[in-house]
Amino acid sequence: MTEQKNHESLGEAVPQILSVTTYQTVGPYFKIGLEALYRDDLTKPDIPGQVIEIAGTVFDADLTPVPDAVLELWQADSFGRYTDQPQKKPFEDSFGFGRVPTNEAGRFRVRTIKPGAVQAETSARQAPHILVSIFMRGLLYRLITRIYFSDEPGNADDPVLRSIEPRRRDSLLAKADPAQPHRYEWNVFLQGENETVFFDL
Repeated sequence: MTEQKNHESLGEAVPQILSVTTYQTVGPYFKIGLEALYRDDLTKPDIPGQVIEIAGTVFDADLTPVPDAVLELWQADSFGRYTDQPQKKPFEDSFGFGRVPTNEAGRFRVRTIKPGAVQAETSARQAPHILVSIFMRGLLYRLITRIYFSDEPGNADDPVLRSIEPRRRDSLLAKADPAQPHRYEWNVFLQGENETVFFDL
């Protein structure tokens, strides 16, 4: 006697076999909670410095663009000072922080002021750079990295870049576009042969 007939003869309901729930990653909920807080232009008329644009694509391990990532950026001003440090000139408290999403093609873009060299913990100075946190589906913790600039001579002496093996330093360099002055291209590779350097706090 089959299992179904056994249950029917006892007057029991026949148990239904349910399909397996589809796999779900964490999020993404960025558009719901953060869309109103996106900020991809950090420039203002009263903020001195060279206006630049940084654009790029976030790729996953299969080199497929990630359409729902969010990048948070934190940087110094053109004098190498952060907003929580004493300023010689008045700046908006919000300068230096940006939050940009990737679009359906995995692309992002931010317009900002090129940062100056930053004083390191030692007597050395860090080359101009931008701190970046990356959030996306499937990540329980943010990824932390940096953007440096390919046309900065100070890169050679930067203590953070020098701590990275030479073949991987290139992943942190935003490439200057010779055809468009003050425009840089910087791509993020989450895994794979060209994986971007990520840092532990």
